[in-house]
Amino acid sequence: MKKILVIQQKMIGDVLTSTIICDGLKKRYPKAQIHYLVNTNTIAVVDQNPTIDRIIEFKKEYQQNKSSFYSFLKTIKNENYDWVIDVYGKIESNLISLFSKAQRKTSYKKWYTSFIYNEHIQPQLKVKTNAGLAIENRLRLIFSENEIENNIIAPKIYLTPTEIENAKLYLENEGINLDKPLVMISVLGSEKRKTLPPKYMAKVIDTLTKKTESTVLYNYIPPQKEDAKTIYDLTESKTQAKTRFDVFGKSLREFLAILHHCNLLVGNEGGAVNMAKALDKPTFTIFSPWILQHGWNLFEDGKKHKSIHLNEFKPELYLNKSSSQLKKTAYELYEEFTPELILPHLNTYLENVAL
Repeated sequence: MKKILVIQQKMIGDVLTSTIICDGLKKRYPKAQIHYLVNTNTIAVVDQNPTIDRIIEFKKEYQQNKSSFYSFLKTIKNENYDWVIDVYGKIESNLISLFSKAQRKTSYKKWYTSFIYNEHIQPQLKVKTNAGLAIENRLRLIFSENEIENNIIAPKIYLTPTEIENAKLYLENEGINLDKPLVMISVLGSEKRKTLPPKYMAKVIDTLTKKTESTVLYNYIPPQKEDAKTIYDLTESKTQAKTRFDVFGKSLREFLAILHHCNLLVGNEGGAVNMAKALDKPTFTIFSPWILQHGWNLFEDGKKHKSIHLNEFKPELYLNKSSSQLKKTAYELYEEFTPELILPHLNTYLENVAL
């Protein structure tokens, strides 16, 4: 096997998680060239990864301009890949796989793309390990079923010494004492249907600061500042005194370097949680009520990594409900996910995690 292309577009969490395919391939084929195709905005989480020989950037213009996309497809064809592994499995990646002319093409089993791929992998619904389905189903793309449990791989983020040192200096210049606990709050989800209501999140942060006497940082991007500030304003004055609202990374790599210096991440399930785990940081995760917990509660042990889901407390709300039905009632379900349900578990977690 000389040259392999792995395709994973979409969100940061997906792209980070699929790096395990590159890791597994490099383990099995040490001399192979591993190329990883990802969207521009997700490159930061795979930069410096030693198992990826080349990052193929899928630019936004390829989605917006058919001529640009066609030119890109021709460059893929000219790469002469031996094997294409399409994790994404949508029309763009279908066309990339088709144009690649690779002799071996692998993706998840879908009846309408069966003519493109010659290896069709059936995702499983039952988890085998604490790695989670998102990990296990990706590994099925390159390992046989009998090999999965012996080849569990955890995603990793690689930072340079310079990035780590610059983040340390930035935090210290902002007056943050790194000898004391520093906690990152995943204060907002990727969308409102994945975000705990502000009044509930404020209670979570209040409890955290009382329990740990930690300094708190908020994870948000500039367009989310107003929503993040709403939550900050709902916290108690004592909590606000321990919160550094305006201390944040100006880029994703800067955020990752700051997160490296944090002792813990708490908050909404999403990319930030996956990034924290990839940096080997403890996490306490609050799942959106309509997202399947066993799919993305990666490497959960209840000690270092703990997640909670409304289904644990009120299973009757989920009886005879499809995922699409649950998604439509996300806001109503979130109202049921009160601090009274969350905080006892957060308190127990904080008593046991090492900060």
